[in-house]
Amino acid sequence: MLEPDDILRHHPLMIRIPSLFAVAGFAALMTPSFLPAQETTRLEWSKRASEIDSRAKEHPAIDFVFTDEKGKPRDLQHASVDPKVKAGGKLVIWLMDHNGGLAERVNSYGLHYIQVSYANRWFSKLTKEQLNDGDTLGKIRLEAATGEDHSPIVEIPQPDGLKERAFQFVQWLDKESREGDWGQFIARDGRELDWEKVILAGISHGSTTSARFAIHQKVDRVVMFSGPRDNTETWQGMKSATPANRFFGFTHVLDGGWTADHYCRSWLLLGLNEFGPLVDVDAVKAPFENSRRLITNADVGGNSGRAHNASVPGGAAVKDADGKFIHEAVWRYLFTHPVDQTGSPVPAEGDCEVNQVAK
Repeated sequence: MLEPDDILRHHPLMIRIPSLFAVAGFAALMTPSFLPAQETTRLEWSKRASEIDSRAKEHPAIDFVFTDEKGKPRDLQHASVDPKVKAGGKLVIWLMDHNGGLAERVNSYGLHYIQVSYANRWFSKLTKEQLNDGDTLGKIRLEAATGEDHSPIVEIPQPDGLKERAFQFVQWLDKESREGDWGQFIARDGRELDWEKVILAGISHGSTTSARFAIHQKVDRVVMFSGPRDNTETWQGMKSATPANRFFGFTHVLDGGWTADHYCRSWLLLGLNEFGPLVDVDAVKAPFENSRRLITNADVGGNSGRAHNASVPGGAAVKDADGKFIHEAVWRYLFTHPVDQTGSPVPAEGDCEVNQVAK
């Protein structure tokens, strides 16, 4: 059964030092707290989806609106790149609330980053029966991602799905900044993104939708923090457009999604045991036996809620005695490890309950 923390907001607690000028009225050169000041020249942008595309609409029935009760924008999207870092030619699309710490890191790896606002707030509106009927969640996730009719429960048109929102945002960025070189991620026909240059990433609810979309649409890579879930469904075992060796997962063993076998189940259905064993990143150094299934038992004070969010940069992530995050090598590995370098196949773990029903 899915838990409320699937829709938690993730806000990193990072120190940022603005430069002398701004880009697009908001963005500025930023200095990540984990890199020397002279090594970064990041550019950032922020723009509301409703200002980019006039076709974008609100969906009050699923609590997807452009402003909250206090008038604060809820459709604000973020993008960043460091043009001075050797470009990797890949675009990370983050499927949860903007995570500045993660953006800083993927930019330092030579990757572009965008966080997209799309109609994804349907989760809390479903009944318990729909959440656990073994069929509903995957269909809604796919409709929210594609803007195509995959579910009878929601109506999410193309302009409000992830796929089109990301495309419109990249087009806008391409017009705003020649230095950012955003046009490289637009397909030759100019009608959509070049998805084989895209790294889908998210945590919890976002990692689950990332995996669902990647099964439908071939992408370069999927990075799944604290996920995927949908533990009564079997879409994770469908024939995938994205090869299985391109899925990477990382979670804390005290996370409720792990203790309930939601994550290990999804990883097995995705076939990730074909590329190595479960690897404790606190005991094994990079490249972590080239595995796709990484776990941590780092000290989170026994707090399962913190454990859920400890997999990504931010306030819940674990630091060492010097105040530095202990999983820097893990984050770099997840986004940059060559997909053709894999670990040896291992049998499915017998203690992971794959055939789950609602409890």
